[in-house]
Amino acid sequence: MVMNMGQDAGQGVVELAYQPVVGDFAGALRERRRFNRAGRLQKVAVVLIAIAWVLNLATAVNGGESHTFLLIWMPLMVALLLLQPWLTARQVLKTAARNGAYRATVSDAGLTVVTEHSSTSVGFAAQPRYRETKELFVLYSDDKNATCFTVLPKRGLANPADVDRLRGILDRNLTRV
Repeated sequence: MVMNMGQDAGQGVVELAYQPVVGDFAGALRERRRFNRAGRLQKVAVVLIAIAWVLNLATAVNGGESHTFLLIWMPLMVALLLLQPWLTARQVLKTAARNGAYRATVSDAGLTVVTEHSSTSVGFAAQPRYRETKELFVLYSDDKNATCFTVLPKRGLANPADVDRLRGILDRNLTRV
C-alpha cells in the first residue's frame, strides 16, 4: 500500500510516519494504568506497601522487633511496580521493531497501520476511546483492562497543524478518557 503523506489533508485524513521507541509504549502503558482496574489495584498496593514499610521502619528505629527482610524487599516491590510500564514496553518494542518503520493513516472511517511486513486496519468500534499525552495519542479497546491499544506518536506527523486535525478526528469518533 502506498500512502501519499500530506496530500490528503483536505479530505479529513491525517498521516503519520514513525519508528516506534520504548517511550511510546511506556507512555501508552502508563496512561492505561491511570484508568483501568489493574492500574487502580497497583496504586493501592504501592500505598499499602509504603505504609507497611514506614510502620516496620518506625518499629526498627524505636528498638522494637522489625523484619529486615521486609525493610529490604518492600522498597524493591514498589520500584518494580513503578517500573512495570517501562519494563513491559521494552518487551513490546522488541516485537514492534521487527516490523520496521510504521506508517499510519487516520480518517473518520478508522485507522490503517502499515509496516514493512504487515498491514492492519482498525475501526473505531474496536478501539472506541483514547488518551492524549504531550507526545502521543493512544487508542484503547473498551474491555475493562484495555488490553488492545494503538500508539500514534505526535513526532510522526509531518506538520504541527496535523496534531489539531488528528485530535479533531479522534474527538468526532472516540471518547476521550
